[in-house]
Amino acid sequence: MRAVVQRVSSASVSVEGRETGRIGQGLLVLLAAAESDGPEQVNWMAEKIAGLRVFSDETGKMNLGLAQVNGEMLIVSQFTLYGDCRKGKRPSYAHAARPEKAQGIYRDFIEAVRSQGIRLQEGVFGAMMDVELVNDGPVTLIVDSP
Repeated sequence: MRAVVQRVSSASVSVEGRETGRIGQGLLVLLAAAESDGPEQVNWMAEKIAGLRVFSDETGKMNLGLAQVNGEMLIVSQFTLYGDCRKGKRPSYAHAARPEKAQGIYRDFIEAVRSQGIRLQEGVFGAMMDVELVNDGPVTLIVDSP
């Protein structure tokens, strides 16, 4: 699995002009599944991202996790994170999971995060989405599962 995680002051996602998710302070997670991913990667990724200490403590040091700042998570599927641009001009998506598998992994990731008590919102799997965010910092991380 691969994720781009952004610390945000706010973020929202809309499909065809209809908002499907909105959060205040928290994490925007753009998430992609690889064909080789399974439950082990889902659980690892959910625990890793939910526990990232990227929020400032009283001294200004990034030392607090999402739960400690009462933050939220907005999860958006984005298979293009597996776009391989090393050859030619057109990205190859050979390592991205097929849509039917990726959708299951996406749903499992959402449930794994929710089971940790994290409040979350989500995009619509497979839809063309408009994502708006205010990146706080900016803080942006790339997280790959082992």
